[in-house]
Amino acid sequence: MSISTEAGSIAAQPAFLAKERIIAKPGFNRWLVPPAALAIHLCIGMAYGFSVFWIPLSKAWGVTTAVACAPGTRFIEQVFSAQCDWPISMLGWIYTLFFIFLGCSAAVWGGWLEHAGPRKAGVVSALCWCGGLLISALGVYTHQIWLMWLGSGVIGGIGLGLGYISPVSTLIKWFPDKRGMATGMAIMGFGGGAMVGAPLAALLMGHFASSTSVGVWQSFVVMAAIYFVFMIGGALAYRVPPTGWKPEGWSPPAKKTANAMITHRHVHVSVAWKTPQFALVWLVLCLNVSAGIGILGMASPLLQEVFAGKLLGNDLTFSQLDAAQLAQVAAIAAGFTGLLSLFNIGGRFFWASFSDYLGRKNTYFVFFALGFALYALIPNLGHLGNVALFVAAFCIILSMYGGGFATVPAYLADLFGTQMVGAIHGRLLTAWAAAGVLGPVLVNYLREYQLSIGVERAAAYDITLYILAGLLVLGFLCNLLVRPVADKYFMTDAQLAAEQALGHDKGADSSTVLQWQASESSRPWVVAAWLAVGVPLAWGVWVTLQKTAVLFH
Repeated sequence: MSISTEAGSIAAQPAFLAKERIIAKPGFNRWLVPPAALAIHLCIGMAYGFSVFWIPLSKAWGVTTAVACAPGTRFIEQVFSAQCDWPISMLGWIYTLFFIFLGCSAAVWGGWLEHAGPRKAGVVSALCWCGGLLISALGVYTHQIWLMWLGSGVIGGIGLGLGYISPVSTLIKWFPDKRGMATGMAIMGFGGGAMVGAPLAALLMGHFASSTSVGVWQSFVVMAAIYFVFMIGGALAYRVPPTGWKPEGWSPPAKKTANAMITHRHVHVSVAWKTPQFALVWLVLCLNVSAGIGILGMASPLLQEVFAGKLLGNDLTFSQLDAAQLAQVAAIAAGFTGLLSLFNIGGRFFWASFSDYLGRKNTYFVFFALGFALYALIPNLGHLGNVALFVAAFCIILSMYGGGFATVPAYLADLFGTQMVGAIHGRLLTAWAAAGVLGPVLVNYLREYQLSIGVERAAAYDITLYILAGLLVLGFLCNLLVRPVADKYFMTDAQLAAEQALGHDKGADSSTVLQWQASESSRPWVVAAWLAVGVPLAWGVWVTLQKTAVLFH
């Protein structure tokens, strides 16, 4: 009898990855959660830096020089050929697939994540992202590009989506008093992933390169192992607060005095995406990201073509520069790109934290109004030849591009409540996928058109920048139309209780308020956790600053 009772007790225990197993106990320090999120975001953020592999991969077969496919080779034959090198245009599909599947997976599995919990989602993300790198390594080793598309692009893209949204709901629940700052800390890591991963990849490729190999597949294997350790560590460190938990000494503002844009109730994900507020915030994010990602993609050629010889102290146009001068200008532009990445990262934390005081809607007003002024001003700064102001304007724009990503989860939590904000955020990320196509296509095709009709290179971006400024005007109007969500969309008490049961939010009912002081013994763990993610990030910043120094010489 006792044996069967014990067996039944064991069977009733939730699985190791289940959400019930990660509900925090009294004394848990909430500052352990942001570094767990950063550990995952710093790894998957390498998606931004994947272009560091393009040139080595474009000569993976020839090693020293690229071996072109025979004339007349069809696209499908190139996909399966193991006898010639891939053009960068084919490799670039990996980057496109990253963000398509990031948006799709976040939208499709966001609801599952809310019920399964961040630990399980983090582990699945690690398996997909790191497993995708291993499949890509096999693709390079066997010289089959379709394996890289499948491995990093599709499977890795799914890992990106799950990893990206895994901490959102959890962080917002742990930091109801600092929603923007909490999400800004995590999403800052996604922007910083390339700063750590790109120089690491360069070091590994340099180490493994030989007369018979460019060192990419070996680098994929090592990076997969390193990332897996960090991502699993982050996933296992996740904890969720019990229902009703509040920070010690903090209580929500009284409903009579609270900001009308911040709700105390909750909207189900299946209802949220049908509301006008969701559509408007989707457009707000899409337009802000379209403008920013368009600038990010053309930053390096834009600086080189607009200023050309002025970067070297002469008045030569871009077409008049010789090979040595072009190399110098390219190095300066690389420093410019590095500087933009720093502002992209810093903006994620700064603007998201600032939104806790200014309000999410007002923060987006700043993005659109200030962004419009800067986009409209940049062409004049280029014609005046003022490099310093030109660079400063771009840095501010990129800070707001990053800030838009980091602020939007808190905006959604304000409008729709915190119960299913991770799932709602997942659906919203389809705006990112759309912007990832709209922004670069708009910028690249407009530039090509301008050059084809004889416009000088230095002026070819003017119309593009004015059109991007117009996108920000549309974003401003969409943000202006955002109003508090109507009562009919919110869950009833019974529906909320049922959702909390599905989400394993046990330990208290929604009317209970739990508060505790973080235990003294947790402080060394907090320091260790922040060092584990802070040291790699600081190294990445230092390497980037060294590259950026070229811009000021």
